[in-house]
Parts: sequence; structure tokens; C-alpha cells
Amino acid sequence: MTEAARVMVVDDDRAIRWVLERALAQPDLAVECLERADQVLPRLLEDPPDVLVTDIRMPGIDGLDLMARVRDAHPDLPVIVMTAHSDLDSAVASYQGGAFEYLPKPFDVDEALALVRRAVAHARERKRPVSAPEGLDTEIIGEAPAMQEVFRAIGRLSQSHITVLINGESGTGKERVAQALHQHSPRAGKPFIALNMAAIPRDLIESELFGHEKGAFTGATAQRQGRFEQADGGTLFLDEIGDMPAETQTRLLRVLADGEFYRVGGHTSVKVDVRIIAATHQNLEALVDEGRFREDLFHRLNVIRIHLPKLADRREDIPRLARHFLAEAARELSTDVKVLTREAEEHLTRLAWPGNVRQLENTCRWLTVMASGREVLIEDLPPELREGDEGGVSGDWRLAFRDWADRALAAGHTHLLEEAVPDFEKILIETALKHTGGRKGEAAELLGWGRNTLTRKLKTLLPEMAED
Repeated sequence: MTEAARVMVVDDDRAIRWVLERALAQPDLAVECLERADQVLPRLLEDPPDVLVTDIRMPGIDGLDLMARVRDAHPDLPVIVMTAHSDLDSAVASYQGGAFEYLPKPFDVDEALALVRRAVAHARERKRPVSAPEGLDTEIIGEAPAMQEVFRAIGRLSQSHITVLINGESGTGKERVAQALHQHSPRAGKPFIALNMAAIPRDLIESELFGHEKGAFTGATAQRQGRFEQADGGTLFLDEIGDMPAETQTRLLRVLADGEFYRVGGHTSVKVDVRIIAATHQNLEALVDEGRFREDLFHRLNVIRIHLPKLADRREDIPRLARHFLAEAARELSTDVKVLTREAEEHLTRLAWPGNVRQLENTCRWLTVMASGREVLIEDLPPELREGDEGGVSGDWRLAFRDWADRALAAGHTHLLEEAVPDFEKILIETALKHTGGRKGEAAELLGWGRNTLTRKLKTLLPEMAED
């Protein structure tokens, strides 16, 4: 049986101590309440609890001072700071001081209990051996078979100047692949210039691509180089090529054919040596059929095609990608690297990730700033990921079940197994019968039971379905 976690509460308000002492009187918690920080400091330094809950404003040593002293001696001790002064300054001061979490008064008792339990979980995770994060990779990360195909394509094209078309959903990393193609090509020492067609107003795209002469249009007060000239000798990456206007497609086709163009408003041709890498999340063949994309340009671009899988199709890469992005975010923000617990890692692996790698990267940045402790639990994830739909074969029903058990015990329920197990079996039986169209022999096989076991369970749990 797991030993009860020790929780120490420090608050000069007797009513708060009384409420927390009773709220935290749980089988898995051992709570001690004290009035002043100077009473608790000697014991904290010698024999620290698993979690410290302290008021921020108290006579003598206040909560922030207490937290600073505890941090020096026990930097991993989770400290929950509570205050009636629920303002931004108090919250910021708490987090800057290293608080695990900030609890404004008045607080909901169930919320306080859940927060303490989360802090306990963090404290116990810290005591487990944690693998150090892998070193930062400069290359694309991927061990999934689909990504190995991408790596092979990059390798085969490493000595080539050939045009490449990259297909993949938004956020799959098309620009990273384009950069890798450039870095592993003979043009690596020359510029890599990127332009997103969808991000440029239609009337400015030609000026962006080909540049303009002074006086070419209102506001053109000087000659300006376009992206083709900037990329001379190197690589021009045209992202979201499917959004390129028809008239610009015609000009691009001429550049690909002749290697030269005219600036907007210009009369002298400009010759360039540029490798084109294009990318899109759209189906260019369908756009060609609809008359929205030139067929001859499509064939010019579609010399070599690389398809990038969505993140949900390369789930085995998610843990390593997450570790990489967490380390990258920590380096950029000059802070400690967050480490995912095994449960959090498994949860991330099951999610749908409609925003693909970009969404995972942004989530890791969010966690680096917002997660309370060094170890990241499922409860630390953004709400939409913690509670949202998952894309795997099953949702995280264990998390929901654990939450139900916590609430039931907190409400004083007993005999939980007698309540939960029959309902659990009933749900599985009903679902299996639904999937087999009521065929009990097949349903029993799906459940891992014999036919007789299923019949017996039906008579007990679902008598209306027991008859053949």
C-alpha cells in the first residue's frame, strides 16, 4: 500500500487552516497545519513534507520569503501559494519564486484537494529515475517507415539540382524538408529563400517574386530585388503553391523554362540560377482538373514528389519529437527542460494532432512556460488536449475513471468496486454485442470469455438480453 503523502499547511488564518485540515483528511494524505512560517521552517529544512501549502501574506516571514528559503534547501519540493490578494502581481511573484501552483482565495475545497493531489503526484514522479533528454537534433526527426522514405528521398537528391514538389497536410514540416534538401545539396552554401503564397496579397505576389523597378507602381520609390534574385545560386521554396494566382503561374512557368524574368515595371531581363522546391497541402491534380492550376506548370514542378505523412500516421515518432521540442523550447527560453512522464507521453501518442508537428511543437512551448513542475503530467496539458478526443484506438478512459474514483471517494462513497465492476462489464458486453450484431459467440470471443461465461454474465447484468 502506498504511504500517505505528507502535506504541510501554513496560514495565519485559523478558518483556512480548519477548512484545509478537514478537506485534506484523506486516506492518501497526512496533513499538518501551522500558524506561522517561523514555526515550520526548522522542520521543513530538516524533514520536508511531500507538499507545502502556504499563504503569501503572513506576519513575520511571508510566503514568498518562506518559499525562497525552502527552494535553497529543497528545490524539488512543490509549493502551493494561496492568497486573498488575487491579483496579477501576486501570481507573477509566486511563479517567479518557483511556486508549483497559485491558489486564489476563496477557493473551492474540491479544487484545493485536486491541486494538492497533483502536487503529490509531481513530487513522487521527481523521485523516480528520469532519463535525460536526448541531445538536440539538427536534422528532421523520424523513425516511422513513412519518414524513412522521406529520408531516402533526401539522400537520393543530395547531389541534385532537380525541382521537387512536397505534399502534406498543414503543419507536417514541409519547410523543414525543403531546408534539408537545400542543406544536403550542392547549393548548401548559397541562400535558402522561402515565400508562402497564401500569406502574400495577390496584387503583391509578382513584386515579391520578381522584384520591381522604381516607379513601377504607387509606393515603389526604389528598385527592389524579388525572391528569385535573392535566391540566386541557391534554393527558392514556394510554399502553398496551390494558392498562386493564374497570372503568376504563367510568369513562373516562363522562369522555369528560360531561367530569366523581368522585374515588375522593368524592360531588362534578369537571369538567375535558382532551384525550385514547391509545397502544398492541396491536391494539385484536382486543381488542374478544375482549371485552377496550369497543367504544364504542374508537370514542371512535379519532377520528384515527396509526401509527408500526418503526425497521426507516425505516432511512434511523437515521444522523440516531444522531447526534442521541449529541449528546444527550454534552450530558447533559458529555462530547465521539462520531462514528460510515461503516462503523459503515452497520452500524447494517442491524440489525433490535427495540427500535426506544428501543433505538437506549440504544445511543447506552452508546457515549457505553463507546466508547474519539471515533470509534465497529463493534468498539465492544455485542457483541449487533456480532455479532447483522441485519435488512437481508444481514448484515455483510465484518466476519466481515475477522476470518477477521486470524486466518489471525496464524496464519501464506499464499496466502489461493487458499484464500478458491474457497470464496467455491462458496458463492455453491450458494446461487444453491438459490434457483432447480437451474435453472442462472437461477442464472447471479443471479450476474451467463453460462451458460458457471457451467458452467465448476461443473466446477472442484462437479463433482458440473456435469452437467445
